[in-house]
Amino acid sequence: MLCCNLFLWATLGAPGWYEGEKPNILIILADDLGYGDLRANNPARGKIPTPCLDQLAAQGMRFTDAHSSSGVCSPTRYTLLTGRYHWRTRLQQGIVQVWGQPLIAPDRLTLAGLAKQQGYRTACIGKWHLGRDWPITVEQREHFPGLSGMSGGGGRAIAKVTSKQQETWKQVFSQAIPGGPTSRGFDEYFGTDVPNWPPYCFIENDRTVGIPSQFLPLEKLAGRQASLQGPALPNWKLENILPALIDRATATIQKQAKAKQPFLLYLPLTTPHTPLAVNETFKGKSGLDHPYADLVVETDAMVGKVLEALETAGVAQNTLVLFTSDNGCASYIGVKDLEAKGHFPSGPLRGYKTDVYEGGHRVPFLVRWPGNVKPGTVCNQLVHHADVMATMAEILGAKLPADAAEDSFSFLSLLRGQDKPVRSHAVSCASSGLPGLRVGAWKFIPSAKAELYNLELDLGENHNLAVENKERAASMAALLEKIISDGRSNTGPKQKNDVRVRRFPDEASNSAKKKKKEG
Repeated sequence: MLCCNLFLWATLGAPGWYEGEKPNILIILADDLGYGDLRANNPARGKIPTPCLDQLAAQGMRFTDAHSSSGVCSPTRYTLLTGRYHWRTRLQQGIVQVWGQPLIAPDRLTLAGLAKQQGYRTACIGKWHLGRDWPITVEQREHFPGLSGMSGGGGRAIAKVTSKQQETWKQVFSQAIPGGPTSRGFDEYFGTDVPNWPPYCFIENDRTVGIPSQFLPLEKLAGRQASLQGPALPNWKLENILPALIDRATATIQKQAKAKQPFLLYLPLTTPHTPLAVNETFKGKSGLDHPYADLVVETDAMVGKVLEALETAGVAQNTLVLFTSDNGCASYIGVKDLEAKGHFPSGPLRGYKTDVYEGGHRVPFLVRWPGNVKPGTVCNQLVHHADVMATMAEILGAKLPADAAEDSFSFLSLLRGQDKPVRSHAVSCASSGLPGLRVGAWKFIPSAKAELYNLELDLGENHNLAVENKERAASMAALLEKIISDGRSNTGPKQKNDVRVRRFPDEASNSAKKKKKEG
């Protein structure tokens, strides 16, 4: 199995501030990889071999209490790239929908924008899923699934494309598509916007690679493959997506190493999210007779290939590598089958993707930084995807403006070996928008029946302590309100949220129930 076996650890002094040239930064974001899918996190109940990621953990620091902003995709990506909670935007629940508008405002500072200010070359390779300004007119909407009630999926698939549809798609995909990564701080982009949604083609910078002219074949909508039919390149193969991303990533690393310019590479993988399109080399390799498990093995191997590219290019010693996932494993991929075979994708945690419980947003989080992060270390302090921005700023000696990274706390001190909290609280949400507030070991969920858990004693969130701890629940509810109303959760002047933030218990639901009762 391909893995990063070439890494040789440099002589390590006391962990501390780096010296010399600025480090390259590689951020790898897996898609739907559960906390327990990583063998290093789940040795007792993790049955999928992940040798490359386990080795990465052994070469750096493994965090056990790291969280995404949400139990689903788009909101997590927003928070990771901006250092700001997603619910301060219009995205109060769910994800950016197919053909959706950009979620990141044009003037919002991103990780890429910050790196560019410091002289970095920035690249995004992989799944974007944060919206674009698709050049689709009102008149053309009827020809695009998801915009006019045209489904193309769920048993209503369309077998044959019309000449009018082909003409419309040609008009649209011959144009530039603004509002994507290259307008949000990245010098270059290559990837698929969402691998299981149209358009089924690669996008390079702001243009499609080729003109989609056919509907995705019906058979590719079955068996947890693509989920929405739509414009596709002829002979588009879902299995080719991940290898193509890895090839481009390794080529980018080689190119930047020769250019001797520091680089930030954001590599949001498309796996092990659906499509569960496993390449032949990896079928059966998990030993669990399950496509998701095999795709985790393939994902692990592809991460190993990227890490080997750092070695081959001679830049591994000066590259900070951060690996994480956007949320927990999706239960719909056949979790019960995996659990029956002894593999638990959430490990000891309750819930899965979309949930406010820990299995929805407590994620794998590994950092390797030769000479600065001691190998084989484990950190149990609370960290959040939002913290990457402040951490990078502190590493680079950059000052963040007041209207940027409002929910970001630097964890550089943790990387340097200190074991003191860097943030006292954090918010992570369900896909419904329901928030979970952490304060130390305590977690508060403001649902219709308030929930309060002590995760130090009850990591599986089995015992609701809200009734016997009413004062603590009330104080945490007040803190959540302050975090919302202040427009930020770190120090600095108050900021405005983009919209009125939805409160829980759900305002709209309560209002509707009240009217129904009164009526």
